[in-house]
Amino acid sequence: MEHDSLDGLQVETRIVAAGRPARGEDAMINVPISLNSTYVAPGETGYGRYGNETWSALETGISAMEGGQTLVFASGMAALAAVFNLLPKGSVVTASMNGYTGTKMLLQELVDAERIELRLVDVSNTPAVVEALRGTNLFWLETPTNPAMEVADLPLLITEAKRLGAGVGVDNTFATALNQTPLALGADISMNSVSKFISGHTDIILGSLSISDSALFARLSTARKLQGAIPGAFECWLALRGLRTLSVRLQRSQENAMELATRFLSHPKISRVRYPGLPSDPHHAVAKSFMKGFGAIVCIEVEGGEEAAERAVQASRLVTFATSLGGVETLWERRHRWSAESPDVPKNLIRISVGIEDVEDIWSDINQALNA
Repeated sequence: MEHDSLDGLQVETRIVAAGRPARGEDAMINVPISLNSTYVAPGETGYGRYGNETWSALETGISAMEGGQTLVFASGMAALAAVFNLLPKGSVVTASMNGYTGTKMLLQELVDAERIELRLVDVSNTPAVVEALRGTNLFWLETPTNPAMEVADLPLLITEAKRLGAGVGVDNTFATALNQTPLALGADISMNSVSKFISGHTDIILGSLSISDSALFARLSTARKLQGAIPGAFECWLALRGLRTLSVRLQRSQENAMELATRFLSHPKISRVRYPGLPSDPHHAVAKSFMKGFGAIVCIEVEGGEEAAERAVQASRLVTFATSLGGVETLWERRHRWSAESPDVPKNLIRISVGIEDVEDIWSDINQALNA
């Protein structure tokens, strides 16, 4: 099925159908893993660092979900670096105060090198963000933020940023384009850690940038070629296979997350629950106004402080104590075991990436761990 023929279909259908080989007698259903580094001249690809059939299939699949044109990178950090390295010296970047530590560390390196001026904001404080956007060259935001679970008013902030002349990039890893579509709202870039929900099986490292402007796409494509942050063909093949089931995996994980978050509200060992799907959550109204779903990440704060939280994550039997997210299995960790975590994140906060297991089994294990 050609990509153009997917127009008008629902996104859940497009990510199953996009990036397939052309149909014909005995045609393959799946694009094979292309392990070529060298191509016969002349031709469009030219060399293995410039393109690959398996990359292209994954990029087509992600574009069917995010919109725009997509580039896949060796990691999410490689994708971020490609964007930030385009910034001329003296650029002003406004970014999420609470967010992925790798993003903040990379931005801080640019500050230390006197490359950029950095303004960190609470993305849920709309008036303060709009004020900070004056004079900004690049607005880079996460929503929901990792792991504070703050939600930005994405439609309003993108509109304001563009009105003020800023470029806009959104880390869409937590929500995925099944829940929010930054490019459709006017953003220039939607970034994903493909390692997480898109691939969904905790077995690869990849990142992606989906880009609305063809000139910006060309610049970032050149950056990938020259900086060598290219993805592996096998990883792309696995990620594309994961993308096919994203909608059903995310639906199940979100249902589990909502059920767990609701039960956590009355748990005696939990002092606070952070999940925008809860009507009592301070970010619920904003999230509900534009998100199709609330994601599969729930954060809890444990009574008894960081020591109690640390004991809990080490006492689970089914839920795995690990630092990633977005897989079919439920993972949790106390985020402040990492020294680079934001000081605004409580030391007793546990981030839970809710998987697709039976929710009663997840609940039982977390409950016994909290009571251990």
